[in-house]
Amino acid sequence: MSEAKFEHHDLRLVEPSFGSRLTDLIIELEHLRKKRLGGTTHALVFFQLKHIFHTLESIGSARIEGNNTTIAEYIETKIDQTEPSPPNIKEIQNIEETMSFIEEHIGSTPINRIYVSEIHKMIVNGLEPPPQGEGDKTPGEYRKKNVKISRSIHIPPDMSTVSQYMNDLFEFINQNDSAKHDLLKIAIAHHRFVWIHPFTNGNGRTVRLFTYAMLVKLGFNVNEGRILNPTAIFCNDRDNYYNNLSIADKGTDNGLLIWCEYVLKGLKDEIEKIDKLANYEYLHKEILLPTINHSLERKYITESEAKILKRVTEKQVVQASDLNDLFTGKANSEISRQIRKLIEKKMLMPEGKGKRKYLIRFDNNYLLRGIIKSLGEKGFLPVKD
Repeated sequence: MSEAKFEHHDLRLVEPSFGSRLTDLIIELEHLRKKRLGGTTHALVFFQLKHIFHTLESIGSARIEGNNTTIAEYIETKIDQTEPSPPNIKEIQNIEETMSFIEEHIGSTPINRIYVSEIHKMIVNGLEPPPQGEGDKTPGEYRKKNVKISRSIHIPPDMSTVSQYMNDLFEFINQNDSAKHDLLKIAIAHHRFVWIHPFTNGNGRTVRLFTYAMLVKLGFNVNEGRILNPTAIFCNDRDNYYNNLSIADKGTDNGLLIWCEYVLKGLKDEIEKIDKLANYEYLHKEILLPTINHSLERKYITESEAKILKRVTEKQVVQASDLNDLFTGKANSEISRQIRKLIEKKMLMPEGKGKRKYLIRFDNNYLLRGIIKSLGEKGFLPVKD
């Protein structure tokens, strides 16, 4: 049997037929991109969910590469804030921090070699290079040796051509094409990055954040459009992800169209799933109340705290007078004391600076386990323990 060899395929846009499912997906996603974030869930509550999904995406991305840290284990490290972090936890923390970096800086920043190198440096920061760990001896630098991709028969291009292939990729994603091609470009660019395999290690984690950067730049982000959990596309079924990459590796138009449909269908499913959480009636009944009950059952919170939190979630925003009937016969100062106590424990938050209206806060060690459990039971987690 002859040894596999590298096969060049031109980087190009592919055109789906008008009547194809892929064309339908492009039209549906364009509608979702233009549709601004609405719904009845308060922005401060929704943004807490966004941070939780960043955490879940980070765990999912690391899991694709073989990191076996469970959601529960990682959540416990957030609660305990153990320092220094062991390598498996550090790997996930790096992804989470890089997602925040992308959202903060992607606005007017071009996606080019400097930007992607910075993402790679952050991804492998503080990690030992293989075989001991998931770092890289030359962070941010293109590989100086030829490599093989695990779980793939594709042979990446020779190290001497990596820089040119990447330059072509940056030119491809930054060229002025019609907006109708944006989503196709994102899907094709994701595959091309993996196909080039520009770094010695960390390519999988980097390409998923490279893809996230493109999505945010094009308006698929919570600040302007829809909250996104893009890693879920790839890590809900890791084998399916690798199989579809292999189909695209063939370099045929049909193979690329199959890959694009796989990516865009995943995006649509995730956007629609997350949109449910913008409906506060759903969020309150299916996620927040079960969270409070779980925390009460585990004795993370007291019955008195649970009563207050249930009233808060019932109304979404409360002021002290909304809690009067929970403290019959008590002075107003006692209600204020209970509110201050819950703010100190990070279970309540003011609606704004100096305001005396309050919302639930669940990124704390009393409610965080419960919110993850509730999200998992309703199918929102990209990975399962």
